[in-house]
Amino acid sequence: MTPKATRLSACLLSIAALTLLPLRAHADDAPSPAAAAMADGLLNNAAGSDPASPTAPSVEWPLKRLYCVQYARLRSGLAIFGDARTWWKKAKNLYEEFAEPAVDAVMVFSGSRRIRRGHVAVVTAVISPREIVVDHANWQNKGEIDRNMPVLDVSPKNDWSQVRVWDVNAARFGAHVYRISGFIGKSAQMALAGS
Repeated sequence: MTPKATRLSACLLSIAALTLLPLRAHADDAPSPAAAAMADGLLNNAAGSDPASPTAPSVEWPLKRLYCVQYARLRSGLAIFGDARTWWKKAKNLYEEFAEPAVDAVMVFSGSRRIRRGHVAVVTAVISPREIVVDHANWQNKGEIDRNMPVLDVSPKNDWSQVRVWDVNAARFGAHVYRISGFIGKSAQMALAGS
């Protein structure tokens, strides 16, 4: 077996193990009424009465601490390794790159002083040209899984280069603005916004 095949096999084994880990939710981690109302308002605009549509923001606690890159690999099937801030560059010539969000795409946050290693999140819904919903891990630096979290495009050119992320604890969008490198994914799975 080649080193690359061995690494991929190890990744698939760890993904399989993660899918078998039970999740435990804490009652005190339920979204506040304001957060639930905000998310429901955003999601109802796009989802209508579809029973498969996303729900209010929530936090789950896996038995083992998860990092954003592990979770994004698990959810997306992308075989990219290393810090999240390097995913955009590493995806070149391997996966499709998008400037706008698409369902099942991985949103790549550029590194910054606040998030030195960057961050990655999986897009679960496109609400409007400036609003999406993501699932991601370790956003609060506690190894948690944050599900159905709204993200707002606040870039001056409406180009998804800068975003604000929902703060589930404060029940509003966070004050910090984060730079985005773009969105990556497997083209066969993509459902682009507006198509």
